[in-house]
Amino acid sequence: MHRIRPSEQRKGAPKRIQPASPHRRRILEEARRHFFASGFRNVTMDDLAAELGMSKKTFYAHFSSKSTLLEAVLQQKLEEIGADLDQATGEKSADFLTLLHQLLACLQRHMDEIRPPFIRDIQREAPEMFKLVETQRRKYIRQHFGKVLGEGRKAGLIRNDVSVEMIIEILLGGVQAIMNPQKIEEFGLTPKRCLLNVVRVILHGALTERGRAKV
Repeated sequence: MHRIRPSEQRKGAPKRIQPASPHRRRILEEARRHFFASGFRNVTMDDLAAELGMSKKTFYAHFSSKSTLLEAVLQQKLEEIGADLDQATGEKSADFLTLLHQLLACLQRHMDEIRPPFIRDIQREAPEMFKLVETQRRKYIRQHFGKVLGEGRKAGLIRNDVSVEMIIEILLGGVQAIMNPQKIEEFGLTPKRCLLNVVRVILHGALTERGRAKV
């Protein structure tokens, strides 16, 4: 089976997307809509060009292959998630409950776009990119849930008999175990619902009684 391979840059955080030309922006929007909703295995570059009413020459001038197009779509999405999470947890004056609700709302919004076929295709046909997604997911969970749980600990709403670091590791393990095509299909849920179920179950166990009453 042919596997899509990303370009050589790949050392952690996604590179920042350069300002897009109108054609590039339209291609990314159309590819993103198709890839995230239906997967990318059966979507051809020629199909996308035809749907956009764009010549193949113009289309391929911006993206020479499906691999480069998929990578650009993923980088755009990861950059958006990172920026939105920064905003959701960046209010210095916000209390634990406000930060938590904003964090969960941000996750729901971003995960709502991604359907099971995309998770299936990226794991099977673009494993290097799937690893990139997993790496960024771990980074975002450590950074943003760590910050929010730390605020909850200070407010007496997160139990203090288990370290925040251990709670984060448990959360990472749960997400890693569930957020794969096999489990998503087995449970018959969307990626969004799987992620939120894991977060809520573990968060419930991390809250104090007072915290559960408030949340």
